[in-house]
Amino acid sequence: MVISMDKSIGSASVRTSKKMSRILNLYLKPFNITTEQWSVLRTLSESDRISQKELSELADKDQATLTKILDLLEKHDFVKRIANPTDRRSYLIAITESGMDLTKKVAPYSEDIFTKIINGIDEKSLAVYQEVLLLLEENIDTLLEQENN
Repeated sequence: MVISMDKSIGSASVRTSKKMSRILNLYLKPFNITTEQWSVLRTLSESDRISQKELSELADKDQATLTKILDLLEKHDFVKRIANPTDRRSYLIAITESGMDLTKKVAPYSEDIFTKIINGIDEKSLAVYQEVLLLLEENIDTLLEQENN
């Protein structure tokens, strides 16, 4: 019996992604943040004071989802919106001191989780996996660009 690529690649990728989000959310619960919020905070810790559009691209979040995430992060004083001096219609998103403190606490914890997730996978296999993921992402980006043109 031949298993379709839809099932062997598509379904397996979705299943793995959901399980990864589930375990990360479980481990991030003591910090009162979700994986979605963590990805935005981590991105801001690396690229502070950027427009919401730039943040949306870097964190790979659509604008509506990002707005909701930013509202929650701002409510907890992890980020703040600052008037953009070069464009009065937009804001720059900045990480606050408490947001940086949280990032410093969560980052090593997150690394530890991923160390557990990749347990038993040798470096060579992991490198191949990362290379394949990158190629899949590039192919998907190309297909999306074709659809948008």
